[in-house]
Amino acid sequence: MIAQAHSLHPELSIQRLCQLLEVSRSWFYMRQSRPERNPTEVALRAAIEQIVLEFPGYGYRRVTKQLQRNGWTVNHKRVLRIMREEALLCQLQRRFVSTTNSRHAYRRYPNLLAERTLDAPDQAWVADITYIRLPTTFVYLATLLDAYSRYCVGWQLSRSIDTQLTLVALEHALLARSPRPGLIHHSDQGVQYASAGYIARLAMAEARISMAAVGNPYENAKAERFFRTLKEEEVYLNQYDSFADAETNIGRFIADVYNAKRLHSSLGYLPPAEFEAAHAEKMT
Repeated sequence: MIAQAHSLHPELSIQRLCQLLEVSRSWFYMRQSRPERNPTEVALRAAIEQIVLEFPGYGYRRVTKQLQRNGWTVNHKRVLRIMREEALLCQLQRRFVSTTNSRHAYRRYPNLLAERTLDAPDQAWVADITYIRLPTTFVYLATLLDAYSRYCVGWQLSRSIDTQLTLVALEHALLARSPRPGLIHHSDQGVQYASAGYIARLAMAEARISMAAVGNPYENAKAERFFRTLKEEEVYLNQYDSFADAETNIGRFIADVYNAKRLHSSLGYLPPAEFEAAHAEKMT
């Protein structure tokens, strides 16, 4: 920048140009000593920045995979170096908030997923609830995630954390996927999932009920990981003005970003929709 200005106005000294542009002389000489970046390097840095802007929670490995999917020949070491230089490494912190009330008299069920190996979609769904902060209150999000593909098969946002919240999310999932009898429905031991109404609906769907142990979020880790992604890459980056605003943006993120575009390391760096499509093609 200063070098270009000096070439246009050679009568001005470097010191005067630095004063006009409000930078130090040491900064100028440091910049002068840097090698010029070739157009490919500039384009790569721009591509990395665009991916990080679209997926703020991506670390360097996911950015590398997305670049490769976009046609770049690049390894993760180079991407990591560039992201460090450009301060693009994810700095979001992990947060856990409990929304589970397991103090109830309803029946508890064993964990059926503990030693189960899944090899297809709709063999098991994991269900959970989290909260979303609005300017003056909280709202609650219930979701169901396919345990094999990580696809979000159903969700519901509500002002109340009750059985109706989880029931509506379940109805959306059942309508969208029509699972066969024997589906494993896995959740925590919260009252919303143990209630008579919810258990009755699972029985109608001929689902098998599975629950995580109390106080052990890692037995429902896939749902927890989904909520972490949702909050870090959507909720924490926005200020929702209203319930409708939150519902619209969260729905868009789940359908258009998480299910359709976001790469998952556990899926071989494919989005859930693409992973399910590849599985279906393999089965034909």
